[in-house]
Amino acid sequence: MDFVIGVLILVVGLLLSIALHEIGHLVPAKKFGVKVPQYMVGFGKTLWSRTVRGTEYGIKALPLGGYVRLVGMYPPARAGRRRQVRGDGRLTLVEEARAAALEEIGPGEEHRAFYNLSAPRKLVVMLGGPVMNLLIATVLMAVMVTGLGLAQHTSTIANVQQCVPAEPGQECTPADPAAPGAVAGLRPGDQVLRWGSAEVESWEDVSAAIAGGGTGTVPVVVERDGERRTVRVTPQLTERPVVDDEGAPVLDADGDPVTETRPYVGIGPTFELVRQPLTDVPSLVWNLFTGTVEVVLTLPQRLVDVAEAAFGTAERDPGVVGVVGVGRFAGEIASVDSTQYRLTERSADMISLLVSLNMALFVFNLVPLLPLDGGHVAGALWEGARRQVARLRGRADPGPVDTARMLPLTYVVVAFMVGMSLLLAYADIVNPITLTG
Repeated sequence: MDFVIGVLILVVGLLLSIALHEIGHLVPAKKFGVKVPQYMVGFGKTLWSRTVRGTEYGIKALPLGGYVRLVGMYPPARAGRRRQVRGDGRLTLVEEARAAALEEIGPGEEHRAFYNLSAPRKLVVMLGGPVMNLLIATVLMAVMVTGLGLAQHTSTIANVQQCVPAEPGQECTPADPAAPGAVAGLRPGDQVLRWGSAEVESWEDVSAAIAGGGTGTVPVVVERDGERRTVRVTPQLTERPVVDDEGAPVLDADGDPVTETRPYVGIGPTFELVRQPLTDVPSLVWNLFTGTVEVVLTLPQRLVDVAEAAFGTAERDPGVVGVVGVGRFAGEIASVDSTQYRLTERSADMISLLVSLNMALFVFNLVPLLPLDGGHVAGALWEGARRQVARLRGRADPGPVDTARMLPLTYVVVAFMVGMSLLLAYADIVNPITLTG
């Protein structure tokens, strides 16, 4: 039941994000006088709707997106240009789409068509949706980091390894030597106060003291059950994998993990949420933005990797998941059975999931291809540039950019997006990524 509740919370959060995205288009469009017949959240059959001031507001059955229908998205063909027809005399898809767009413009409403807006106003309307997602991500990030906190290592021990396994991650065997931390008598829950001569305030202080102390025996002061105790720890040199700042293993040119010999104790830290100042929010949002951009730029190769994992034996790329996978994350966040994973931690993780989704919507919608918002933004920028060049050369206004001519490419992009969604859904089912392992 908790799993289902988690999924429902995500669905509601995602629907609200989509609704606000569309409001980002709706409000400036109405402000600039564009006729807006529909504002809908979802697709398919209409479950509820109400018409207010010429706009039908409604909710549809499939919560997989939303749309705002703006009249006159495609301008009429330029004067003197013949209408394109097929061999059987019927209009081409481009001309059919253009005709359908123009049919919604009633007598005397030509000034309310989207194509008559200036280029700057078109940019405001089309950027309104993605910018709304960026604002949602920023606000949620601020609420999360200042109100709940970010998960950080603490100086309290969470686990003590009982042995030094021959290979990292392997189970202990009778042949494996005992781990130095276990030999010294360290226990989960011990808070490290001093390691050798170094005062400890964070787990980074513990790691630095172990790395710089070699294999000599050192006194370690811990607090256990409200009392200070001193134990003596003798680290052992062992070969361990090298990890990056995010904890991922560093690989060599052949794809094998890079290892190094270093002092080993066999203890790990606990995590706790630590509130951050509001001034940290811009850098956190920027890091999330750049990481999301990297994913989008490498999306074709990542989808190939996902296909190899879904239909073969390759390891799944954790950086790309679909709607099914995100729903699984939300369900796991709500249903993990752990006394240490409290409501505060669950709330922070759920908000973090919504932050990531809104940032993904922001970045992906800026891809300069129709039917994405970025395609219309690119058209408006090109239109503005053409008009400026014509003005400087003393020529007549070239008019709005004919985005209808990009419809063939639009259909290709739509087919790619549908195929991507189906691939990710299949991969999320047959080879899922889980938060709990």
